[in-house]
Amino acid sequence: MNDWLPTLADWLAAGQPVVLVTVVRADGSTPREAGATMLIGRNATADTIGGGHLEWLATAAARDLLAKGGQPHVMRCALGASLGQCCGGVVWLALERIEAREAASWQTRAAAVTAGQTLQRRLLSGDEGSLWSLSTDERGKRDPAHFWSDGGHWQFEQQVRAINFPVVLFGAGHVGEAIARALAPLGARISWVDNRDSIFPAELPAGTDAIGTDTPTAEVRAAPPGAYFLVLTHDHGLDFELCEAILARHDFAFFGLIGSASKRARFEHRLIARGIDPARLLDMTCPIGVPGIRGKAPAVIAASVAAQLLQVREARQAVAEASRPLRITPFLLSGARP
Repeated sequence: MNDWLPTLADWLAAGQPVVLVTVVRADGSTPREAGATMLIGRNATADTIGGGHLEWLATAAARDLLAKGGQPHVMRCALGASLGQCCGGVVWLALERIEAREAASWQTRAAAVTAGQTLQRRLLSGDEGSLWSLSTDERGKRDPAHFWSDGGHWQFEQQVRAINFPVVLFGAGHVGEAIARALAPLGARISWVDNRDSIFPAELPAGTDAIGTDTPTAEVRAAPPGAYFLVLTHDHGLDFELCEAILARHDFAFFGLIGSASKRARFEHRLIARGIDPARLLDMTCPIGVPGIRGKAPAVIAASVAAQLLQVREARQAVAEASRPLRITPFLLSGARP
């Protein structure tokens, strides 16, 4: 989820070099996707490239790079019996040492990505290190990672950006809190709204802004395009007002309303009476959560809702990727640099 960016900046600021280990290519069944990154310091690691013997080998190679220095390089790892893993795929890893003197630059990069910019990386075989640059160009947000090679020379390009997962959560009761805590580790940027200022917990989940307001419907209008709306307040009258405001928009990614089938039927009848097109009601998910999970405990509901939002997010990403034009990867001629 790109949590490694601020961690890298913090470790460098503490005066220790770090090895950046990145999955540059993943073929077949692999534990992580291209672009997945972990950090390896002398005495600690952060994030993961998939665990198991693969990660043990990467850690050993990274610690050797910390001890002896050296240029960035690529490791090819077949995930078969020889590696003690049975995934069956093949992973290429890039290992690059980042020096402590670069701490200020990485603090700037981490802050820029959090603010919405894209961090672009280009690394060629034989280079002393990656070329990093920041961009606000939306065209730079298409492809997270590309690696190609002619068997001798290789090139890797990567786009590092904040995850576009804005969630507007109405209701700070027990279920609302459980959902906020379930979504926070998944990269969601949560706007948590309630008209009771004192109900929010003292310590908020990471990436969460608590909004106490007498006009919750204003937060519907203020939400960005592609937002995921969840309505679960303590007041059915307020729930209805929020439903009407959300259905007035046509650019959200998901709209879920907590409640039973009978609550949905009542709300549908009232919404149609208010002039909402009956076809729009298909955009309202009620009850919420993955079908087949019947538990009512807050943690169970939260796990089910988090899984549902991930399903929607994955489906939207698949559609977006399918609509992108085909990228032709240049083949590197032997002895030539791209």
